[in-house]
Amino acid sequence: MTTAAPVARLLIALLILAALLVNAVGAALDGLLAQNLSYFTNQSNLFFVMLILWRVARGGRHLLCFDDVRGAVAFSLVMTGIIYALLVAPLDELLRWDIGWTGIVLHRLAPVAALLDWLLTARRRAPSARRILWWQLFPVVFLTGTWVRGGLTGWYPYEFLDPSTTSWSQVLSTTAVVLVAFFAVATAVHLLEGRLRTARVPAREAELAVR
Repeated sequence: MTTAAPVARLLIALLILAALLVNAVGAALDGLLAQNLSYFTNQSNLFFVMLILWRVARGGRHLLCFDDVRGAVAFSLVMTGIIYALLVAPLDELLRWDIGWTGIVLHRLAPVAALLDWLLTARRRAPSARRILWWQLFPVVFLTGTWVRGGLTGWYPYEFLDPSTTSWSQVLSTTAVVLVAFFAVATAVHLLEGRLRTARVPAREAELAVR
């Protein structure tokens, strides 16, 4: 198990990286590399790859804050999957698998892998509810950067963030709903991790008592 986990993480990271590179090369050939790099999906997946490679390179040794950093990345990828399914993908695509292997990897496999990897890995300290707030930092920075860039270039990565397709009132109301969803999911992920951690501790203590 000690050897299998890092190998599995590395294989997943390489698969995600391959999907990102394929999409980036295709976008670059079309002169759309900057747009490709502006998608929340690609950024959150890239963070996950970097996190895995850093973790594998250090042999599992990391700082205390690293647990919450992994949680932030897992949370961002979970939101990637949810937002893509609810706001971006056509309704008839949700139950289909003929969407291209890069789409499956980035929108379906990566969110599940990131969440499971984070939930099933032992912690070095008890989680704090404060992380729910700072987990919102990346989404807020992304949102702000998207609107600033969109105002300058007229291009937005997602239609629901584009005021030119509807109106600012519609965009802001949709964004408010999305932000509420971000907080709700972050809270759920935080509580789920806490419950799993609580359940694992007694089980571990019982195992040690038997020995």
